[in-house]
Amino acid sequence: MRRHVTTLVLALAAAPLAAAEPKAKEVRITVLSTMLADAGLGEWGFAALVEVDGYRLLFDTGAREETVLRNAEELKVDLSGVTDVLLSHNHPDHTGGLLKLRGTLRAKNPAALSRVHVAPGIFLPRRVASRGDAEANRMIAARPAYEATGGRIVEHAKAEAIAPGVWLTGPIARRHPERNYPKGVTVVSSAGAVEDTIPEDMSLVIDGKDGLVVLTGCGHAGIGNILSQAREMVPGAPVTAVLGGLHVYDAEEKTLAWTAEQMKQAGVRHLMGAHCTGIESLYRLRALLGLERATAVVGAVGSSYTSSGGIDAGRIAK
Repeated sequence: MRRHVTTLVLALAAAPLAAAEPKAKEVRITVLSTMLADAGLGEWGFAALVEVDGYRLLFDTGAREETVLRNAEELKVDLSGVTDVLLSHNHPDHTGGLLKLRGTLRAKNPAALSRVHVAPGIFLPRRVASRGDAEANRMIAARPAYEATGGRIVEHAKAEAIAPGVWLTGPIARRHPERNYPKGVTVVSSAGAVEDTIPEDMSLVIDGKDGLVVLTGCGHAGIGNILSQAREMVPGAPVTAVLGGLHVYDAEEKTLAWTAEQMKQAGVRHLMGAHCTGIESLYRLRALLGLERATAVVGAVGSSYTSSGGIDAGRIAK
């Protein structure tokens, strides 16, 4: 069964995008949930607002119900006009705010967060060895509750554009043997229990005029695999920036060295490692990549990246 799952993910690898596809001009990404907080509340979770040439998307929804709402309010960010949400994977530190956000914002705009983009596998039953037979995937119960509000869930089995220059990777092909996911979790299927490699892990790729911007939730598929897929989607384009969680907070030195080499080959010039990237791991990646304090930072609530100005780390992460 494990071989079958791997084969399925590989089969869903993205085809190259058409050369005529429009490029994004102005890009802004603002962190709304992570552990370090320059403003608002910190938590073990992740969320970011993506703005590309007038299009707006909420990438993940944080862990606690109120975090993104309160941080957006403090940062004076109005989310009521945001229609689309991307959920990178099933874990509650990325999906916990969805229902509260939808319920609160729809009072102001019925279309707010009314469309959720996911990849196949996000609703699979999960079991955690240390917790017995209890269902570990909260997205199974969240789905009917969200749909009851009039919201719609869209599954993406391959790379697809949701706005000019804004692409979802779909499931990430596991080309490299990266293991950036927790141990002791299984997916339950008719064929039995298999290790949960988080097959639905999905990232966002923005095809900009100066290269690609890649945004990840936890990067459970492995940033090497994610970058390979992004570069396959847009052949010849360098990856200008990597933002979000990379799940290397506990990685060994050899893993960090390999990861840095993958990023270096992709052309990464800006790195904002938030959430599960880890603080010490971010510093090691900065050194291995030859980047500077201004171009490789620990992401904080309120930190941002723009295509015109690069990273604005804020006060505490500067």
